[in-house]
Amino acid sequence: MTRSVADHAHAVAALFPDDLTAETVAVTAALGRVLAADVTSPLDLPVFRNSQMDGYAVRAADLVTVPTELPVASVTAAGDAPATLPPGHAIKIMTGAPLPDGADTVVPVEDTKADGSTVRIEHGRSPGEFVRDPGADVHRGELLLPADVTIAARHVAVLAAVGIGDVSVRRKLRVAMLTTGAELVPAGEPLGPGQIYNSNGIALAAAAEANGAEVTSVAHSTDDVATFTTRLDAALAQADVVFTSGGVSMGDFEVVRETLIPRGGWFHHVAMQPGGPQGLTVVDGVPVLSFPGNPVSTLVSFEVFARPVLRRLAGLPTLESQPARLASDLRSPPGKRQFHRGLRTENGVELVSGPGSHLIAAMARADVLIDVPSQVTELPIGADVQVWEL
Repeated sequence: MTRSVADHAHAVAALFPDDLTAETVAVTAALGRVLAADVTSPLDLPVFRNSQMDGYAVRAADLVTVPTELPVASVTAAGDAPATLPPGHAIKIMTGAPLPDGADTVVPVEDTKADGSTVRIEHGRSPGEFVRDPGADVHRGELLLPADVTIAARHVAVLAAVGIGDVSVRRKLRVAMLTTGAELVPAGEPLGPGQIYNSNGIALAAAAEANGAEVTSVAHSTDDVATFTTRLDAALAQADVVFTSGGVSMGDFEVVRETLIPRGGWFHHVAMQPGGPQGLTVVDGVPVLSFPGNPVSTLVSFEVFARPVLRRLAGLPTLESQPARLASDLRSPPGKRQFHRGLRTENGVELVSGPGSHLIAAMARADVLIDVPSQVTELPIGADVQVWEL
């Protein structure tokens, strides 16, 4: 039984909810999270009339004739209560300080000359100059940030400025990674005969986090069924979805396939290259997406089947395919939708490597996947193609 890429993507998406419940987090922990609901301002910003400059608060009517000298009644700093401006006087004022009652303008300090208890004002000013009015930035009840905004530092700034301490954000999908294979060893350990470093767990975790998910665990199992079952149960207990890597083909040591088929798993081929062998199981209500073990196959499988779901649930923008033009000839096997690794250049998209699913260094040089339909077997240089950003 072979599925098309579109059919398998639909089967994967159908296992996930339309949305995740929201959660409340402190604004100090909200960076990078996606707002679950509109946020309105609980107050006017500025909160009160205040000075835009260091200078002197005055009545503009007292500056009809300039230069003029006015007695300085007092000094008002930021954080002080509003003073009252006596007629025919000035009050020395600092940036951000509340405008005195009776004042309607601020003369910047560079336009003045202080002389003891008086100030000489060199230039006239109109009412409202260098004065910040309440609500000039945002009014109470006005939309501050819309839902589905990914919170950046500037958003944190405005939330804090209006006194909001926590916000409702989309809950992150909890994802666990479980790689398999007796030949795999962690980075930093010496390689024995027939061994390779385990890159898939780390790579899947990075891909999941980059697309809005929370990684709950990254574990590894040998090809022993009992060990795999124990590790899988631990992953299921703390995740909304589990990604496995390896053990899905037709060989003698396919531990994922052997364990999950009796638990209702679907294990067949998808008409694609790389990434043909795929598995899909629901265990105790938790989807388990099983990818092939070759590093490129694992990452391409994630890009094609998992990334769209993760981004949708995280509230992140959909990454649509984009048109491009080939910078070299391309061949593709019949009956399989092929995802070539490509690199954008000024001449178009160049092939980075051959189709081998082990060429992980070549994939690191790529910035797009070239999507070649299953019915296409050959494309000349200059042909129009669709590409997926990596």
